[in-house]
Amino acid sequence: MSTERLCSVEAFALRHRVAVVVVWALVLLLGGAAAVAGLGRLDQSFTASGGPGHRANQAVQERYGNGAAVAPLVAVATWPAGADVRAPGTAGRFASAVGRAAGPGARTVSYAGTGDEGFLGADGRTVYALVYPGAGKPDLSGLTAVEEAAGTLRAGLRSALPEARVDVTGVLPLTHDSAVAGPGPLALAAKAACALGLLVLLVLAFRSAAGALVPLLLAGVTSAGALVLVEAVAGFTEISFIVVYLVPVTALVLAVHRWAQPPGPVARSGVVGGAAGAAACAALALFPAAFLRSVGIAGIAVCAVGTAAALTLTPVLRSALTLTPVMRSALLRGGAARPAAVRVGWRPRAVPAALGLTLLVLLSGAAAQLRVGNPEARALVAIGPARDGLDRLTAAGVPTGALNPLEVLVPEGVDARAVATRAARVPGVLLAAAPTAPEWRRSGSTLVVVVPEEEPMTSAGAATVTALRSALAGPDDTGSDAGLEGAGHEGGGHDGARADAGHDGARAGAGPDDTDAPVLVGGSGVVDRDLVDGVYRLLPYAVPAAALAAFGVLAAFTAAGAAARAVAGGLLAAAASAGALTVLWQWGPAGTGAVTGWVPLVVGVFAFCVSLDRAVASAAGGPPWAGPVAAGAGALAVLAVGIGPQVELALLVSGFAMAATLDALAGRWLAVPPSGPVVALRSSPRLV
Repeated sequence: MSTERLCSVEAFALRHRVAVVVVWALVLLLGGAAAVAGLGRLDQSFTASGGPGHRANQAVQERYGNGAAVAPLVAVATWPAGADVRAPGTAGRFASAVGRAAGPGARTVSYAGTGDEGFLGADGRTVYALVYPGAGKPDLSGLTAVEEAAGTLRAGLRSALPEARVDVTGVLPLTHDSAVAGPGPLALAAKAACALGLLVLLVLAFRSAAGALVPLLLAGVTSAGALVLVEAVAGFTEISFIVVYLVPVTALVLAVHRWAQPPGPVARSGVVGGAAGAAACAALALFPAAFLRSVGIAGIAVCAVGTAAALTLTPVLRSALTLTPVMRSALLRGGAARPAAVRVGWRPRAVPAALGLTLLVLLSGAAAQLRVGNPEARALVAIGPARDGLDRLTAAGVPTGALNPLEVLVPEGVDARAVATRAARVPGVLLAAAPTAPEWRRSGSTLVVVVPEEEPMTSAGAATVTALRSALAGPDDTGSDAGLEGAGHEGGGHDGARADAGHDGARAGAGPDDTDAPVLVGGSGVVDRDLVDGVYRLLPYAVPAAALAAFGVLAAFTAAGAAARAVAGGLLAAAASAGALTVLWQWGPAGTGAVTGWVPLVVGVFAFCVSLDRAVASAAGGPPWAGPVAAGAGALAVLAVGIGPQVELALLVSGFAMAATLDALAGRWLAVPPSGPVVALRSSPRLV
């Protein structure tokens, strides 16, 4: 778009300012309401679709209506000293109580139904059962139903077994307890301080209370409009719910960048930054992975709507404000009104710059050690009834892998007991059982439950999943045929786990009656592995594609060297953000052991897009304080919302905050040296 055309767009907006304000007000109000109402159109499973585990979980969900990707509840009972939990009376009474308390439609399995001592604690007094509530589905409403079922199960068991100490734990109850606990007084004070700090920062930056509110307004209209567009696209393709976290914080940082630009032609650099970000996100959206497609489409939407607001609403708001001399001076700081020599702005000294770049490089290196997956159970919550159950389970010698069991869907004509026997021999498997209760057999199929010793996000747990898939894909010990179904090879695991020959399914039986139907390995324990194999294996291709797309757009508007510098800064900020998550959470005091798989993707796209926008604005002569102010605003906003005991939310908001901060610092460390001129955007009839 030419400079003249952009000028005509701004002039049109100023001539029709009332209509512009009305349109954007409708976007904010009606679009916001529509966006909230349309959230149900987004995929709420937070799982990587398309992988073998996802297909297995879909098959289990369709036939049995529960379980699959939803981790079960774990009922734990400890009897007084002297009790024999192996006795039919004790074990049977526990199993009966669990069945009654679990409610209709639930699937339960314990020692009484299998005779497998893997369901018993090493202390001889503790027994546990896996409970799949009837209403559990891999979406937000289904997860809520499972969390509520935990309370019902806990109350029912304590009433039925007064002589035993009973607890209910599991991944979802642990997560629920952290949310119910809510932020404490210190956290509430920190949230309030961050919210107040956001307002103070904007007022100090723009020297006006009214001017400070404009970025928040721009972020609001951008978020509402972008979410409406994303939800419209969700009617045609699967879009993950994770975009709800990406859009608002990206919109806020971009809004601060755009509002900080001085009036005049240089402010139109926002179009270039928006186009570069949209091009990069469009490249991501082309890859066959739901998470990449989701963040790509969300990025396109927020860049497009944000640029439209910058071209139309921003000049109207700027003209409507009464610009005092102080505010006008603030808007022009570092802008086109200054001589070129002054516009270079602050430049770091050699030693601080070298130290800063070293830090970024080290953090980027730490990103290579990122282990993606749900945080380990012990890190989800410190206190609460679910944590009591977890502590009781581990104190009895039961490994935490029991919280994330695998489910093997055995088709009709295949011996489920033979499959269970085979699975039990896999290294790292605590137990494998084929329950005979009717709820474990549907439409001719049978479910085999496999409990690993380690949680799936650990290297040992990932290796167990790989080994199990390989064991069920190969020939059994008797030499009978167990050929592959589809030969779906899976890529390497994470945390150094060895790539192995996992498969979508296999014929696993013990006789000539084996059918061609595959044995499918699903359950909550395969979700993390599917994310690694189905999404992260594409990053070596997706990241260069996005970088080249952004470079192509920037090179069309400015010098190739400046375009390369901007793209390199964005990549460095994204990689350093993932490394910071690794250092802070995976290796830090929190000791989560892993980082929720979709969080680095969202944070990385955010860091790359805002870095491109900041680099373009700075190169065009924007004020040098805009980047740090935008970073501070984004960091304070997400911290004001997300500070609290919920680990996954804390992971996300800390990632956003670190991404914004690292990008602001990278922008100064990678600034144009004082001896060189400020890179200006080309000006021609066809370029901005």
